[in-house]
Amino acid sequence: MRIVGIRRNATEGAVQRGDGVEVGALSDDGAEVAVLAPLERFWAGAAGFLSGEPAGERVPASSVTFVPPVLPQARVICVGLNYLRHVAEGSYAGEGVPPHPTLFARWTRSLTVDGVPVPVPSGEDGLDWEGEVAAYVAAPLVDADPEEALAAVAGYSVFNDLTARRAQKLTSQWILGKNADRSGPLGPLVPASEVGDLRDGLRVRTRVNGEVVQDGRTDEMVYGVGDTLALISRTFTLRPGDLLATGTPAGVGYARTPPWLLRPGDVVEVEAERLGRVRNPIVGNDARALPETEG
Repeated sequence: MRIVGIRRNATEGAVQRGDGVEVGALSDDGAEVAVLAPLERFWAGAAGFLSGEPAGERVPASSVTFVPPVLPQARVICVGLNYLRHVAEGSYAGEGVPPHPTLFARWTRSLTVDGVPVPVPSGEDGLDWEGEVAAYVAAPLVDADPEEALAAVAGYSVFNDLTARRAQKLTSQWILGKNADRSGPLGPLVPASEVGDLRDGLRVRTRVNGEVVQDGRTDEMVYGVGDTLALISRTFTLRPGDLLATGTPAGVGYARTPPWLLRPGDVVEVEAERLGRVRNPIVGNDARALPETEG
């Protein structure tokens, strides 16, 4: 099952199957429940509904606009420096592994979907790629232990944490460089039951113009999903629909000699085992006014 966001008259959730999407209902314990329109209804019952089968209206994929399956009020929490070889390759080399996960935030307006052009912000030489896996929370978490937190994960998506490095490095706070327009391509939500445990190792690869630039596995992560969500839940309540981007493996562009950044005309693709891919062209700053596709 692949849960996507679509926009018709409002933002809705849908199940994507081949060249069509099914909108309007899922079967929950034999009863049809209209949970996929609007998207808020899906996240209110995501833990139960993901195990059901769609039973709604089917429409051609070509007739809808795809958007991330993310609530506007969701928190998008990202883990930095979560792969040892990535720590070693960058400006943090020699500092060792941080004692706690390095966390920063994205706003949902920075998210987009497969195929949408991503503009290079003004003042940047280009954008850097960061292929990742994102986890979706499906139940409230307060002072959770790691096992409880992991059990609350509804599913996962492939994610590209495209980064404006010049803006990121202006200060010790990363948020500016991590929230450029349409800089967070996010794939469909795949239920956790179909993905399994990231600690078993899903392969994550990034390609630029067809060339592999990152090739890692999720079992290389320093801080696991359950541990990180549990840590966050000690400070603030995690709610259904919140996301955790789990960090990127080695191979980013700014750490290369010479640095390699994405420029207009390039195409970047992130593919994660069992999750699919997101593929996005890079365009100039004059394209920032294109129609938005945030959730």
